[in-house]
Amino acid sequence: MNIKHLWLTDFRNHLTTDVELDEKTTLIVGLNGHGKTNLIEGIHLLSGARSFRGAKVDALVANGKPSAYLRAEVEQNDRSCLVEIELALQGRSKAQVNKQKVKRFRDLGDTVRIVVFSPDDLEIIKGPPSMRRSLLDETIAIGSAEFRAVRTEFDQILRQRNNLLKQARGRHSDDLESNLLVWDAQLIEAADAIGESRENFVASIQPVVADFYQRVAGVNSDVLLRLDTDWRAEGLADALSKYKRDEIRRGMTLVGPHRDDLMILLGSLNSRSHASQGEQRSLALALRLATYVYVEEVTGDQAVVLLDDVFSELDENRARRLVECLPDSQIILTSATGTVPVGIEPSQTLEVIEGQIHVR
Repeated sequence: MNIKHLWLTDFRNHLTTDVELDEKTTLIVGLNGHGKTNLIEGIHLLSGARSFRGAKVDALVANGKPSAYLRAEVEQNDRSCLVEIELALQGRSKAQVNKQKVKRFRDLGDTVRIVVFSPDDLEIIKGPPSMRRSLLDETIAIGSAEFRAVRTEFDQILRQRNNLLKQARGRHSDDLESNLLVWDAQLIEAADAIGESRENFVASIQPVVADFYQRVAGVNSDVLLRLDTDWRAEGLADALSKYKRDEIRRGMTLVGPHRDDLMILLGSLNSRSHASQGEQRSLALALRLATYVYVEEVTGDQAVVLLDDVFSELDENRARRLVECLPDSQIILTSATGTVPVGIEPSQTLEVIEGQIHVR
């Protein structure tokens, strides 16, 4: 797939952006703070994913405006689609494809498939477990409507169960016990589906991550991915029973998929604490490259690749090796200096000046 035309209205500092994008490689240049990353972020949001910068809606809508609007003409399998999003400060944000309302934002991933690389990807390795869970779930969701549905269902069940535990205020009662039985049955069913999907995904990308790490880092080191759960082996029903007293006391669900982590081992050591920053950055790049391969395999479609000032964080050798690993798909990358590594040949260059696009 590729994005042919992009419109951004009142999105951050892009008040009236209207630009056609080349199907090959587009280089976006401009001084820091002028809106290069904002443009990349707007494109990424059209896939239904959350902001890769962790931004909430109030940060995405231009100052003094009630809503921001993102629109794109997307070509997929020789078919053109119009994808539209309204990000509203008040009320619910909306999304539609070809003027048909999309129930869940995540469902936009059926039309717009994107893999984004950013300097903050280092947090996938160094950051909290939630970063790695998001990587797992957002990638699986691109290729599976069933997973998107069960993930949404799990979040709703978890929220209801947590509310029930909070309302108990640390006191056990027969009413609490009977209500927990109802929510536990639903939680267990959704959790088992999520756990199985995550395990299958981790197993499928394991050799791909290992291969890309060796290619990007230029070394032969063993990379092992392991899903770290505290409930899969014994089953969630037994785990919930074991933690019940603590859950009632603390007013929250203490065990389940929402507490899982992805262990990324380099030479048998946890990369979060034992790898150098260069090794961690190479691992993050390998994970992103592996997600691209996974998306292509499960959807039969090439995702758009967004590279947000990634090469500025890499030494010359890593940059060259990353270029050699990039797929032959639509690539959109940013650069403050306008320089790119050997092997990147932009077919289009856009300059961003105070939120305005200029074709070079």
